[in-house]
This record gives sequence, structure tokens and C-alpha cells, in this order.
Amino acid sequence: MDRFVLDYGFVPARYTWEQSANFLDLSRFVAPLTSMFLHGGWLHVISNMWMLWIFGDNVEDRMGHQRYLGFYLACGLVAVGAQYFSNPQAQMPMVGASGAISGVLGAYFFLYPRARILTLIPIFIFFYTMEIPAYFFLGFWFFMQFIQGTAQFSAHPLNDGGVAWWAHIGGFGAGTALVWFFRRR
Repeated sequence: MDRFVLDYGFVPARYTWEQSANFLDLSRFVAPLTSMFLHGGWLHVISNMWMLWIFGDNVEDRMGHQRYLGFYLACGLVAVGAQYFSNPQAQMPMVGASGAISGVLGAYFFLYPRARILTLIPIFIFFYTMEIPAYFFLGFWFFMQFIQGTAQFSAHPLNDGGVAWWAHIGGFGAGTALVWFFRRR
């Protein structure tokens, strides 16, 4: 299983100039795409599918099935690129659909800014639900990704594993830009 994740997860260090001798290695071409469909465990899959279930169907309705698929894959590839540029020397494989799903969140941010999102608010040991506007929910989410991504640079060495914060940021940015090309008129 480890070999499979190393082969089909996206490892940024494989794409540096020093590694250009392995340019014809097939996994170099498929890993940016296949990494979007691998996950680090059940919680990773469930959390990604939950976000996709909440936001994805509305965005797909505005694009249609085929355009949505193209949009999703394009956002995922931009997210992979953003994570690469944040740390091209990283040797840990990046896996997960979070970057592509972040693109869906970016599209939702502009397509449905006034939609109400039922949100669980923890206050000490109590949990409350509250409906908040999508622009606030997603704006706060993006802000937190940026804070975490920035903190990651100074908190620990970048070769450690963890959350690909810059993939989330890149995917969200791609979603906000590409939504205008993929939505149906």
C-alpha cells in the first residue's frame, strides 16, 4: 500500500529540476490526477465527501455534469500546482480531493453568496446550530486556510506530512476564477 501511495500520490520533489532525469517515468504524468482520488484514511474521505455533498450538487446544477467534471479536475490540478510551489522539495506524497473540493467552495462563494449554511458552533462543551450566509462561512474558511498555510512555514519543517493548506488555497482561487468559464449561461 505504501508503494502504491508513493507511486500515485503527488510527491513534489519528483518534479524539481534535479529529478528531470526521470522525466519519462509514467507516474510523473498520472500522479497529479490520481492523487485527487487517494485519501489518508476514512475520516479524510468522509470529511471530503461531506463538503462535496453540501456544496457540490448546487455548483453542478449551474454547470451541468460534464462541465462540472472538467471544472473539478481543473481545480484539483491547480491545487496540486499551488502545493508544489509552496514547497517543491517536499518528499511526502500529497493525497486527497480537498484541493478540487476547495475549487467547488470557491465557485459556491460566487454563485450562492446569500445561501444559508447550517453551521455547528461549539461554545465550551455546548454545541449550537446557526444558519449563516455562505459568503461569511466560506470567507472565514478561506481565511483559516491562509492562516494555517502561513503558520505552517514557520511552525515545522516543510518536509513533514500534514494538511496541504496551499492546495486548499490554490483550489479555492481556481474555483473563483474558473466558475465564470464553466457555468452555463
